[in-house]
Amino acid sequence: MTVSQAIAASGIDAREARLLLAEVAGFSQASLAASPEQEIPFEVENAFLELTKKRREGVPVAYLLGRKEFYGLNLWVNPSVLIPRPETELLVDLALERKPASLLDLGTGSGAIGIAVKYKLPATRVVAVESDLSSLLTAKRNATKLNLQIDFRHGRWFEPVAGERFDLVVSNPPYVANGDPHLPGLRFEPQGALVSGPDGLDAIREITSSVGAYLRPGAWLLLEHGFGQEKAVRALIEAAGLEAITTWPDLAGIARVSGGKLK
Repeated sequence: MTVSQAIAASGIDAREARLLLAEVAGFSQASLAASPEQEIPFEVENAFLELTKKRREGVPVAYLLGRKEFYGLNLWVNPSVLIPRPETELLVDLALERKPASLLDLGTGSGAIGIAVKYKLPATRVVAVESDLSSLLTAKRNATKLNLQIDFRHGRWFEPVAGERFDLVVSNPPYVANGDPHLPGLRFEPQGALVSGPDGLDAIREITSSVGAYLRPGAWLLLEHGFGQEKAVRALIEAAGLEAITTWPDLAGIARVSGGKLK
C-alpha cells in the first residue's frame, strides 16, 4: 500500500490521516506529502489502520498521539486529562498580563495553564492543585519535560493550600451541564473534568465561595466558563466580594473568561 492509498483508505479527514501516518512511520508530514506513491511497510500499515479505526470510533487525535500543543508547548496527554483547548490560551494571556509573583492553578489537569505561565514567567511561583492523582502525575511529567519547577499538590480545590494567599488564582474548571447535547462527542475525555451539575456551575460556585481567603489584596481570580454562562459567573464573582469584574471573549468572540479582583 502506498502513502496515498493508505490515506484514501483511512476513512478519516486527510489532514488527520497524514498526521497519524507520520506518527507511526516516523517520518515528517512534509516527506509523506512529497512522496505519495511511496510504499509503506506492512507493520506501519497495520499500525496506521489500527489508529484510524480508533479515530473513526471517535477517539481524539491528541489521545492517539499522546500529546497536544498548547501555547506553543508540546504537552503529554492521555484519557486521564482534558485535552487542552486553544480557547484556554486566553486564560494564559490574561495571567501573563498581570505578571503575578505567585499563581494558583486550580484543577490543573495536564498542567497546561500553570506550565505555560511558568514557561513565560520563570520568576513566578506556581502552585498547581489537582484532585485526580493520574492527572497530577501527567502534569508533573509535562513540567519535568520542560524543566520547570512547579509546586504540584494533590487535593480538591483549595484544600492543599489552606492558609496561603496568592497574587492570582486561575482555573479552567468543569463547566458543562448534565445532559448537554455536546457530551456524547466528549465521551472519551474524563467526565469529572467536564461536567459540573445541572447548570454546569457547581465547581465555579465552590471556587468563588471560598476564593476570598486565598487572594492577597488586589489579587485577581480568573475563571474559564462556557457559552452563555458569563452573567451567572459574574454574579458569583460579585457575591464573593470581588470588584472590577470583567468578561473577556475568545478569538471566536464567545465570552470565555470572567474575573474580578479583591478590594
